[in-house]
This record gives sequence, structure tokens and C-alpha cells, in this order.
Amino acid sequence: MRTDQAIAEIYTARSLADTLQAIADAAVSGFGYELACVNLVRPDGDLIVAALAGNPAAEALITGRVGSRASWDRRLHMGEDWSGLRFIPHTEGWVLNDDDVPQWHTEGPPPEHDDGWHPDDRLFAPMYAPHGELVGVISVDRPKDGRRPGAQAREALRTYAFHSAIAISMARLRANMQRALVRLDREQTALRASEESFRQAFEYAPAGMAIAEMGGDSHGRLLRANDALCRLLGRPQSTLRRYSFSDLVHPEDVDVLLRTSAEGGSGELRLGRRDGSYVWVSVSNSVVADTADGPRFLLTHVVDMGERKQRESELERRATLDELTGLYTESELRIRLARALCDTPDAAPGANDPYGLEPYAPHRHRGLPIGPDPTLAVLHFGVDGFKPYNARHGRAAGDAALVEIAGRLRNELDRERSGGGDREPAVLARIRGDEFVALVPDLDKAPAETLVARLRQALRTGPLEATGILCWATCGTTADQVLGRSGELLHGRKLLPGPTRT
Repeated sequence: MRTDQAIAEIYTARSLADTLQAIADAAVSGFGYELACVNLVRPDGDLIVAALAGNPAAEALITGRVGSRASWDRRLHMGEDWSGLRFIPHTEGWVLNDDDVPQWHTEGPPPEHDDGWHPDDRLFAPMYAPHGELVGVISVDRPKDGRRPGAQAREALRTYAFHSAIAISMARLRANMQRALVRLDREQTALRASEESFRQAFEYAPAGMAIAEMGGDSHGRLLRANDALCRLLGRPQSTLRRYSFSDLVHPEDVDVLLRTSAEGGSGELRLGRRDGSYVWVSVSNSVVADTADGPRFLLTHVVDMGERKQRESELERRATLDELTGLYTESELRIRLARALCDTPDAAPGANDPYGLEPYAPHRHRGLPIGPDPTLAVLHFGVDGFKPYNARHGRAAGDAALVEIAGRLRNELDRERSGGGDREPAVLARIRGDEFVALVPDLDKAPAETLVARLRQALRTGPLEATGILCWATCGTTADQVLGRSGELLHGRKLLPGPTRT
């Protein structure tokens, strides 16, 4: 289950009890932990075990038991801060074994790896309301893969805890609204009281909220918006009443809006601000009836997701681009090379050309349309004497040299690609620290050899020089085979015609 699916599960729950159990269940099924426990803050400040998933024995033993707020505050200030999560390793957590917080530990042997999960490790995900109040704590035990979660898994759990706090607040709000609506039918006094209660809950909610018409020709038209939504979109309430969400949504997210426009629907999309920009939000819908048989309205909760999207974009950028040179990483290079190749057997190298040095018969490469007669050249360069240079002049000088080499390679490749026509750009990556690989599509043997010679010449002036080789990526081989072959040629100095390096 993906993070967005787990979040959707908790937003579709109805009662507070169902919401709490959905949070525990989705933490187990969606994030790969063997056990998850939802500890809810009570009015007196202590925390009660409100829901548990993954272990029926543990559920029967500790559900409903209470731990003091002081003991929980101690936990949330111990161990390691994982960007909002709190991890307490077994080397520190043993002091908590005998306090008053209900707890359960999965039995098992000590880990075999440095990043392995010890049976006495503890991981807590505090759930804070948008205004900073602690709603509760999700505690999880033992990832199913037996290892401590990495950066992306931590971010997913932290995001999930944030949404869980919103879902709990929404469930409480729904419960309050439903109780108020029951009183509406009993007497007029209760009607006025409940209207005021709803008005305050609506107007002063920390997240954006809107009431829209449900059904008919005006389905989706905004009747009311709270201050949080007006601030988020930079539009006054009088202006928002002239719109529906379909008028504000980004054109690419219209399908998402249609899927989430019914009761219980939720999703992430972009809404337009007054200044013309768009903001990522999470929307979820509930139905509110004016009276038992009266008109029904759609109550939409809107949560700003801009900060989370920025973090996701930054994680993706770090996985794709090398921080020093701005070139692609080795993992991204392998992904792009794999997309360029298909598994057609007759495109594999023949017995007379085991290293793929000759272009092969025309063949269409899946995922990389590079012309009617495509060839894919692989240019592999290694910096000469980089380690001694780095040791003698220092890391800063070594980094500067790598940046200089990367810039020269990129400039020459850009100049080659701008030679005319609509040509697919080259893919240039830094691998293994001091090596560079370029994938140049739609290139024949003679121009490829000329390009290698130009690149060698461009790297002859400067603090360091580089040795380069040329080979061909052919269908019927894998990315690992292609890069292994090019690395073997480079390290063996099996150069194509050109100046000989000594």
C-alpha cells in the first residue's frame, strides 16, 4: 500500500473509534511494521491505548490501558530526533521497561547488520494538530524487513502521523456536528446553540474548510469558506462564493477532483491562488445535512501540502542529480539506459564483436525514440591520477577539478547535439566518484569517434586530464552489462584510434 493510499484509508473512516483503528491498521498494512499502536491524549493529559493492530495478544493485553503524560514526555525527549519522529535504541530504552506506559515488544534475536532492528528498539511518531497541540502518538514495532527505516520511510511515517492528527480532529468534528444536528430536531434553542458551535468550529478550524452545494446544477459551488482557506488561496470569502472547486483546480488535476467530489472522497491536487500560482493541497469530503430530511451539503477539508511536496521534490532531486557537479547520478543513468534498451536477442553483440564496438542493424529502442536508424553510443571517461591529486591538494581542489571536467564534458556534448535537427539530448552522469559516462543517441561510428577525440582534447588543459573510450549500447543486453563492458574497456586502456595516453 502506498502512503497516499494509507492516508485515504484513514480519511474515509466515520466514527472516532473507526478512525483510530484505521490509523493503526494502515500503519501495519501500508508501512511494513509488524505492530502499530495509537496512543490518544485524554482530556486530563494522560495517553490511553486507543487502538492496536498486528498482534491480537498485545491488543487484548494493553488496549484501554493508560500511561502518564510525564512518562510519555520523557519518551518524546529521549533517543534520536528523526525529523519529527523519535527513535530510542535498545541501548537507551531499557530504562523505560518498568515505567507506567503500556508497552509490548516483539521477541527476536539481536540484529545481524548495523542498521538492523533490535527487539527492544522503539520508534514513536507524535501526532500534532496544525496549531501544535499533541493529539496522540503512533508507536510502531519491528519493520517486517528487519531493518531500521531509511530516510524515505521516515518521511512517509512522519507525513502519515500529520494526516492522522488531522483525521482524528475531523472525526471529532464530525461527531460533534452529528450530535449537534440531532439536537436541531428537538428544539429551536438547541438549533441556535448548535449553529453557533458549528460556526466556531468552522471559522476557527486550523485547516481550510468550505461548504459547497451537493447535487443539482450548482453542485460544487462554494457557499461558505473559512478564514484559513481564504488565507491559503489569497482570496476573500466574497470572491470565493463566486467559484466552485472546479473553477480553482489546476487543469491537470480535474480528474482527481472528479474522483474526490463525493462523500468520503479524498486526494491531493493543486488549487489556484489569487496571484496566479498554484498550491498543493489535500482535500477530503464529508456530508452534512441541514436537518434529518433537509438539503445535504458537502463539507470539504483543505490542508496545505506545499511544504511536504517541496520535501518530496528535494528527495527526488537528490536521488537523480549529483550534488557536486549537477550531472545525473549513477542510479539515474542505469534507469535511463535500461529504458533505452529492449530484450531483442538478435540485437546482442556477435562472436566477432564481443564488446559491441560496431553499430548494429537498425532497431527501435523501447522508451527512447531516437530516429529511424538509432544507435546509442556510450562514452566512458576516467580522470587520470585523481586520488593522488586529491590527497596532495585537498578535497576542495579535487572537487573543483571534477566540476571543471564535468562542465567541459557537458559543453562539448551540448555543442555536438546542437549541430542541427531535432536531436535527442545526451545523458551525462558522474559515477564512482571520478568517472563520467555519456549516453549519446542517434550517433554513427565516425561521428562518435570524432566526438570522443574532441572530448579528450577538451580535457587536456586543466589541473587533471581524463582517459575516454567509446562503445555501443545494444538491445539484447542490460544496463549492467553495458556499463560493465565500458568500465572494462576504460580500465584496460583499450582505446579507439586517437592520441595514446602514457
